[in-house]
Amino acid sequence: MAKLIVSDLDVKDKKVLIRVDFNVPIKDGVIGNDNRIVAALPTIQYVIDHGGKAILLSHLGRIKTKEDEEKLSLRPVAERLSELLKKPVTFIPETRGTELETAINDMKDGDVLVMENTRFEDLDGKKESGNDPELGKYWASLGDLFVNDAFGTAHRAHASNVGIASNMPQTAAGFLMEKEIKFLGDAVDDPKHPFVAILGGAKVSDKIGVISNLVPKADHILIGGGMTYTFYAAKGMSIGNSLVETDKIDLAKQIMAEAGDKLVLPVDSVVATEFNNDAPHKIVDGDIPDGYMALDIGPKTIAEFKDILKDAKTVVWNGPMGVFEMSNYAEGTLEVGKALGDLKDATTIIGGGDSTAAAVQLGIADKITHISTGGGASLEYLEGKTLPGIAAISDK
Repeated sequence: MAKLIVSDLDVKDKKVLIRVDFNVPIKDGVIGNDNRIVAALPTIQYVIDHGGKAILLSHLGRIKTKEDEEKLSLRPVAERLSELLKKPVTFIPETRGTELETAINDMKDGDVLVMENTRFEDLDGKKESGNDPELGKYWASLGDLFVNDAFGTAHRAHASNVGIASNMPQTAAGFLMEKEIKFLGDAVDDPKHPFVAILGGAKVSDKIGVISNLVPKADHILIGGGMTYTFYAAKGMSIGNSLVETDKIDLAKQIMAEAGDKLVLPVDSVVATEFNNDAPHKIVDGDIPDGYMALDIGPKTIAEFKDILKDAKTVVWNGPMGVFEMSNYAEGTLEVGKALGDLKDATTIIGGGDSTAAAVQLGIADKITHISTGGGASLEYLEGKTLPGIAAISDK
């Protein structure tokens, strides 16, 4: 079912509430990475170019104490947004009240206003993250239209997404949200074949839902990272001191039985005596020897994965192949990333988190069809779950 998009709305002379995802890294008032602010620009620009008043809401970090408030104000974000838009942006250090209401009522068409971090409302009884009905209703009363462009929080029902939406006649998706729904949705529901999923990371438990949902749809599911060794244990192989979730071994057996040949496990590993870049390390086939832990996939596995990937038409990648923040165990993740970057005629999707960091580090980000802005949200989408933030957007 197609969703209503911001470009379907008549925004002229309207107060347009836009839920953006400005949850950027900030230290001592300095923004470490402004990707998420840049990603929100097309939607904001559309509203102001078409004569709307853009009123922006976002959370930033988690607020548990008064001290958190001092560190996590959206003021630096509003200042950076002003630089990016090349126009003044009004910042209101409040999440409700007269100052905010007056500033919104004084806005002219094409103006932009950022209100304070929505999670400041969490200090007094988790009103934002608990989707307090009165708060959602209040925020909805500040605008005429609502646009949700925050995919990063789509898997959570908060007052600033679901709460506002439930008090508005209709809610539209912003362009970033539209892109996420399109690429992730097509990959899960209508992929071009061969469809290959690459799943890494430490824990099988984080990816069980994704594997189960993709088994009937994918042609190959390539497994890397620490979760490999729970599957090894399920096969009765020795795993040395490698990471293992003993309570998930039976589940791993079940997944292997369901997936059959589709599930491709590493055939060799880079192993080390301890979790340290400078520890003695070597490459071993199959079983992991006693006294060693596996920290990356080996060269034979890399070759096999590349061979499977070369014909792929749709690829979804979530999670590193090894401990890629340590140079001696980064090869698997980097080689898989390069193989994705080299694909010419395929839709390639990276699902947030560490895989995104790897793509940026490799300089292949511009060769990937779509890099998701929401790690947790993209995982739940790939699991086939209904995301409350997306469900609250009106259908066309």
